[in-house]
Amino acid sequence: MEQLPNCPKCNSEYTYEDGSLLICPECAHEWTATSTEEEDVDVLIVKDANGTLLNDGDDVTVIKDLKVKGSSSGIKVGTKIKGIKLVEGNDGHNIDCKVPGVGAIKLKQEFVKRS
Repeated sequence: MEQLPNCPKCNSEYTYEDGSLLICPECAHEWTATSTEEEDVDVLIVKDANGTLLNDGDDVTVIKDLKVKGSSSGIKVGTKIKGIKLVEGNDGHNIDCKVPGVGAIKLKQEFVKRS
């Protein structure tokens, strides 16, 4: 059996392969076998509601009606958002975007799907 490397973040020995990625079940860190620790520090992995990997500049569609704090209107299901930007969000809001009719807002990745 092939010996997989320990997790570069938490040094866990329980890493496993998922396609071309290596995944740590303890801290949920994902990296490729050919990457180095320095490269992975700046990589932000964001997946949509279907598990599809999102990238900066992607177009997404809202999959659930969302309420907007401080506004009487909300974001309706099916709203298309163009040119998202991925950011590190401590509260789970990893998508910076401009929603038509609402303006600049941060969204959680589980409420969108890639278009």
